[in-house]
Order: sequence, then structure tokens, then C-alpha cells
Amino acid sequence: MTTTTQRLLDLAAAAPDSLDEDLVLLLREASELYQQGFDSLRHTVAARFAGLSCGDLVAAATAAGMPCNVSQDRNELLLLLALAEWETTPAALAYTEMAEDAARRGVCLIPEG
Repeated sequence: MTTTTQRLLDLAAAAPDSLDEDLVLLLREASELYQQGFDSLRHTVAARFAGLSCGDLVAAATAAGMPCNVSQDRNELLLLLALAEWETTPAALAYTEMAEDAARRGVCLIPEG
């Protein structure tokens, strides 16, 4: 069974040799996996920080390098904490590199409008 991270790494490895239409398909799958991985981590982070006050969450988010303030609600702060952790995972790094490379080649998932 392939993990989300392994599949994202596989897609990122295949991307440089892919042409436009194939690259869009790879990006679409990678984007879905990215979102699934982030959502899973978000739930893990929410459970990990369940007992902390909003003030403690602000302090933790600030320590993680995420700009925030005391006016943000608990869900926003948990989202920031999850994002700070997610952005450094191999899966997120592989996706980011893949998307940036595709963008340099003029390929992205957001249609020009």
C-alpha cells in the first residue's frame, strides 16, 4: 500500500518528464493528495493541542513562525499550527516543488480567466 507521501514523491519524480496534459493530470492527483495529507495532519494537530487555551495556541503558532493574534478563533489558530508543520513535510515539499516547476513551464490547475 502506497502512502500519501510516497505517492506525492512518485508524482513529483514523474512530473519533469511529463508534457502539458499529462502534467495537469499529475498536478490534479498531487493536489488532491496534498489536501488529504494536510487534512489528516490538521486533525492530528487539533487532537494534540486540544487542552490548550487560545492564548497558548497563539504562543505556539507564534513560536512556529506563523503570524497570528489573539483575535483569531481556536480553529484558525489550529489551522496555522497544522500549516506550519505540514509545510515542512516531504509530501508538502514535493508538491510545492512540483507545482512551481509546472508553473515555470506554463502549467497550473487554475484556469486563466
